[in-house]
Amino acid sequence: MADAVPPLKARHPLRGLLLFNFGLMLFACLDTTNKYLTSVFDVPLIAACRYIGNVLLMLAIVAPRNGQAMVRTRRTWLVWVRGLCLAVSSLFVLLSLQRMPVAETTAIIFLAPIIVVIAAGPLLGEKIGWLGWTGALLGFFGVLLVVRPGGGLDPVGVVLALCACMLVTGYNLLSRLLATSESTMALLFYSAVAGTILFSATLPWFWFEQTPTLLQAGLLAVIGLFGGLGHFLFTAAFRDAPASILSPLSYVQLLWVSLLGWLVFGHVPDAISLLGIAIIGASGVLVALKSRRPAEEVA
Repeated sequence: MADAVPPLKARHPLRGLLLFNFGLMLFACLDTTNKYLTSVFDVPLIAACRYIGNVLLMLAIVAPRNGQAMVRTRRTWLVWVRGLCLAVSSLFVLLSLQRMPVAETTAIIFLAPIIVVIAAGPLLGEKIGWLGWTGALLGFFGVLLVVRPGGGLDPVGVVLALCACMLVTGYNLLSRLLATSESTMALLFYSAVAGTILFSATLPWFWFEQTPTLLQAGLLAVIGLFGGLGHFLFTAAFRDAPASILSPLSYVQLLWVSLLGWLVFGHVPDAISLLGIAIIGASGVLVALKSRRPAEEVA
């Protein structure tokens, strides 16, 4: 059974906004940390550390409070497929970050929510409307500006980011489908377990070739915290504020990754790429605004 939504008078929109933005910052920190770690360690090892840390965090903090609800599911095989989509997308994101800056990689992957709007029509029976189509077309145009020939991006990195985008799209579609039958904590837990199983199996081939420094060990430990706490804050935020308010703010993450990419790696996207990133963000806001309008207004 899906988690109950608090009554309107019990909500705290300002707190929800703060939690949501802090979650976005944590995801930006996760991507930036992953970018650094990919220059030192094998990608499957980094992914394993993230998901193992995520599972341990949930077992320590969430399990005592949620008990069996955390493992109870109705459409179990779809829950596992959703978790595997997220895990494999993480692999492609890390491989892309090996080759491309954080901001451009994130911008390409942020095309996923826009594709979801288009795919939700035939797959989930949702109406798209003119706002949805406008946002989708703008988003594709923005991505073309980011990945344009002569833009200096690694073509393989672009393909890897697009693969991650497709998997994130599947993950988001399954999230919509399963939201009516599964609890949020169960979905979070099974996603963490799926990634842990998948990447732990690779550890015999991708174990540490050298002993990590204290800083590197700390960063490997903290990526699980970034991912797990980020998802937890998202869950808490949607309990305090409606999705119509929070969804347009998702694209603030593009600002965070651009800022962190500059501070940590000294990378600043060129003017055309910045324009593309801004257009992707604007298209996402349009898609979110479409989602908050009644179906009859966008038909």
